[in-house]
Amino acid sequence: MVELERLIGDLTSDDDGLAEAAVEGLAALGYEALTPLTDLLDSQKTDDRWWAVRALAAQDHPAVPRLLLAVIADDSPDVRQAAILGLRLRPCVEAIPALATALEDVDRLTAHLASDALAACGSRAVESLSYALRSSNSSVRIEAARALAEIDDPAVVPQLFHALDDASVTVNFWAERGLEMRGVGMTFFNP
Repeated sequence: MVELERLIGDLTSDDDGLAEAAVEGLAALGYEALTPLTDLLDSQKTDDRWWAVRALAAQDHPAVPRLLLAVIADDSPDVRQAAILGLRLRPCVEAIPALATALEDVDRLTAHLASDALAACGSRAVESLSYALRSSNSSVRIEAARALAEIDDPAVVPQLFHALDDASVTVNFWAERGLEMRGVGMTFFNP
């Protein structure tokens, strides 16, 4: 218990070196560290919440995605980004609706990371990404097309073909890239 208290103190010390070392120590403690880290998610200090998310993402426990999902709508873009990055490393179906909503985040890095996390969910995210591809917001469509281009599933092909007609050249780029990666539209011949 003394070790846990010391590590939590280091994590919230405002010293990034100590905090990063504490992340490793807390990961080694495993389940024992989950409760104090979860408590830190409610801290008034953004830095404490960010480090709690960082430490939770390093934990190998089935409750981690649910805990990260709980802070995906945090007031701080830094905390949202850390949570989404953690969810990218631990893809889960339950996160897909929140990640799809995060494609609309005003912070474009948060939206970009949400796109990466959705791509990591693979074929399970195709339906949500297909819906996002019809958004009136071109930034959302770009991130949706980029994620679809990264998913190795034949179900993305019709969506990418649809995206070729988008008004955004960036959406067109990602649609073309995704189709090329699947060999769609290529002509093979014997010389």
